[in-house]
Formats: sequence, structure tokens, C-alpha cells
Amino acid sequence: MTDRVALYLQDKHSLQDAIKYVQYAESRGFEAVWQAESRLVRDAIVPMAAFAATTHRIKIGSGVINNWTRNAAVIAATFLTLDDLAPDRIICGIGAWWDPLAAKVGIKRRKNLLAMREVVQTVRALLARERVTFKGEFVQLDDVELDVVHGRKEPRNVPIYIGATGPQMLALTGEIADGAVLNYLVSPQYNESALAQLEIGAKQAGRSLDDIDRPQLVVCSVDRDRKKALDAARKLVTQYLGQQPHIMKASGVSQELLDEIAQVLTWPATEEQIEEAMKLVPDDVVQMITASGTPEEVKAKVREYIAAGATCPILYPLGDDVQFMIDTFANGYSS
Repeated sequence: MTDRVALYLQDKHSLQDAIKYVQYAESRGFEAVWQAESRLVRDAIVPMAAFAATTHRIKIGSGVINNWTRNAAVIAATFLTLDDLAPDRIICGIGAWWDPLAAKVGIKRRKNLLAMREVVQTVRALLARERVTFKGEFVQLDDVELDVVHGRKEPRNVPIYIGATGPQMLALTGEIADGAVLNYLVSPQYNESALAQLEIGAKQAGRSLDDIDRPQLVVCSVDRDRKKALDAARKLVTQYLGQQPHIMKASGVSQELLDEIAQVLTWPATEEQIEEAMKLVPDDVVQMITASGTPEEVKAKVREYIAAGATCPILYPLGDDVQFMIDTFANGYSS
């Protein structure tokens, strides 16, 4: 494979099928699989463990867990355990979560930057097998370590990536993280400002932008029938226009369209609302923020994200034929 490429899975497929897709991606040279945990549908850790136990080479990342619902020490213990299953193949991806979901389950998100900094700092120290005392606003640890009695006692090689979208979180990511998981359903042009913020943070830590890995989630709807591919992507785009307007606005989607969608969709949206709102979303918006179309078109779109600074596309397959998408990118996207 000439280019880095990774697979992204949410909850569309059964876990049994997901395992098969990950194994197939591994066999076709994919670098990594990232498991989502964005809605109250599928936890990331259980699938990650399944992938770790049934593969040999492919890296496995959380894409992403949040820093609010798991204690920092529990996050560290969880990822140490995953590293026991797949040594040096686990990536800890963390994000700041989102409302209204967080509020609906009783989480009052505040000082998101400080909360993320404290969690990343302490999780990294614990995975380095340090004894940690930390008196923060969000993390309090009193002489805590991952007290391995049986098994590997050495520091663990588990890089920490932050799923960041806003400018301040991107700057923090550049300062403290090993990598940034750049968001999906953004245009390639969005990356210009995102990379500028990452570089600001990196310089604060005495690093350069090249020190920050920048994989990017990319919605990929590929089919030899171009219309079928676009229509498959339109549904997801419509849902995000309603649920994540801040991401959509960052990509250049007009406020007028966002307002129209908001009048149709509630959260959680009904199937009928989604179908009605889809009629408002034109093809050019779908193609602006996804890699949708024929195999040649989706590879060309991925090249746009790479040219805009992403280091590895994390492809989210929307079509029913996941193996076809994997095969499309098995030899990279430059060919």
C-alpha cells in the first residue's frame, strides 16, 4: 500500500460483521481501525477488545471516547488492558463530547479545555507506570498507579489523540496530544484553519506541526452508481446538519440551510423528519463534506483532504458493500 489508510466503524453493522471487516482491512493493508462512541448506541471498548483479540497487525483506536463519563484512572486501566490484548497497537482517542446528549444524561460540560488537559496529563502519566498525585479541578488522584501484579509491568506505548473541532481544542491538541483526530463532514478547506491552530499549540510545547499526527475521519459512500452513492451519504449529512450545526458551519455550510434543517429536525430525529429534511440538502453540499460517488471520485476527494494536511484518511463506509470500499483503497488513493 502506497498511502496510509484506516477504517472507521460505528454501529451500522453487527459486531460479528465488524470483526470480519477489520480482519479484511488488515489483510488488505489498512493501517488502523477506529471505533466510534458518539451516541448512546455502541460503546467503543468492547468492539476494540474484539478487534484486538482477532487481528495481528492492525492498530485499534477509540474514535473517540469522551473525557466526562470515565474516571481518568479507569481510562488508563482500560487502555492498559487493551494493550495487553494487542501490545503497541492501541490508540486512545478522547473527545469533549457534545450537547444535548451530555446534558440529557446529567453531564454539565464546563471548562472543556481544562478538563481535557487534566485527563490527558494524568492518563498519560498512569500509562507510563508513574505513581500519580494530582489535585485538579476535574481530576483528583492521591498516590495512584496502575498496580500490575501479574503481567507486563513496563510503561505502555499507547499514544493519546484528541478528537478536536473548535479552534481552542485544536490548539490544546497541538500542545499536549500525540495526534489530532480531525472531524468528518467538514470540507477540505476547513483543514487550513484547523492546522493553523494545531501549529499554535505545538509551538507552545516546543514542537512543530509535523510532530502531530493528523488522521481525519472521512465519510465515504462509494458505488459504481454515482446517484446511489450520493443518496446514501445524504441521509447522514442531513442528520449532522441538524445535530452538529457547529461542525457544519465550520465547513462553510450556509446558516440559511442550517436554519431550514433545524425547523424540520428535532433530537432525536424521527425517520420521517430525516426523510423530509433530506429533500433540502443539495448534491453540492453532500460532495463538499463527504467522499461520495464512483471509486475514482472518492479517491480524488480523499486526495483533497490529504493535500489539505490530513495524514491518514479514516474512512467511514456508508454503502452496504464495505469490502468494496476497502478494496477501492487497498492500494492507496494516489493510484
